[in-house]
Amino acid sequence: MKPVAKGNKPRTLVNCLLIGLAASLFMYGCAGDEKTAKGKKLYHHYCSHCHGDSGQQGEGFNWDRMPDPRPKNLASNAEMSTFSDKEIFDTIYRDMRDTEDPKVLDDDNYFAVSTMPTFKYTLSEEEIWGIVAHVRTLHGMSLSYDVPGRKKELEEVFQAAKPEMESTQAAYEAATEKAEAAQEAYEETLTDEQLEDYEYEEITLPEEAAFLIANEKFNKAKAGVDYFSKRPKKTRIERPDLTISEADLAQQVELGKKLYTDTYGCNGCHSINDIGGLVGPTLDRAGVRLNPTWVFRWIKNPQAMKKRTRMPNLGASDADARALTYYLGTLRAPISTAPIPDPE
Repeated sequence: MKPVAKGNKPRTLVNCLLIGLAASLFMYGCAGDEKTAKGKKLYHHYCSHCHGDSGQQGEGFNWDRMPDPRPKNLASNAEMSTFSDKEIFDTIYRDMRDTEDPKVLDDDNYFAVSTMPTFKYTLSEEEIWGIVAHVRTLHGMSLSYDVPGRKKELEEVFQAAKPEMESTQAAYEAATEKAEAAQEAYEETLTDEQLEDYEYEEITLPEEAAFLIANEKFNKAKAGVDYFSKRPKKTRIERPDLTISEADLAQQVELGKKLYTDTYGCNGCHSINDIGGLVGPTLDRAGVRLNPTWVFRWIKNPQAMKKRTRMPNLGASDADARALTYYLGTLRAPISTAPIPDPE
């Protein structure tokens, strides 16, 4: 046995455990710091123009031009500490809804401010947690939500849904094969005259209903796993049919105008008649400058057309995207003759 030098003590099991724990905490801290650093980059690209680099009100270049209610003071610990990590996440990761609808306003679990866009269809869930982690640092806090646990939960749900889908699919295919065989056997018993008048009746199999439910559950679970770490796919937007009667056009234009402010908060980033935000281009002459098909595709998936654009995919339905396109097509302000001021 190797002698122990004087003044030193043998490394005990407790020593080893403490060293291992310290190493684990160090690795977790590094992972957390990396997540926060990535969140900071995303915050500065997508959020700082409204919220400011440090989260202070009035700091972002777009802040003064935004309609009320303007962004919260993210640097205020007194206010932001009242929100959980999940509540901040849900503010960033949500579906856009009509903020003039009383049901939406009365929903305590929904952030009913249209000019705060969603990033649910633009960034991965993990990236949004990174933004939440960075936001926490702006008011002297840190993220406490168990993000690795969330990922594990999604994976467990997916692993449970997969065999259920496979077993119901096998049962459905077997039942279909049996039903088709029985149908063929029955038809062979019919005479030629009977076959002429015979009408096939489609059979609804209970196995099909079970498979459809399990398959939907599986696809939802798979999407949860996929989009935790990966951004939503940039799907190709088919060329829309924008033909419409004059009678229907007026109604759709009014709907688009309402969606523009009350649901998707476009006025938070775009201006019309010098009213609205400065992040995106002014839309006074959108009906003159922009092709309607391009507008529709841009609304449906901006990142598919310009990867680094600050405009997120707002999850607009085809119907909403059409209405917005019709409304923007009416914006045909004359070319300004005012002199361009000298740069400061």
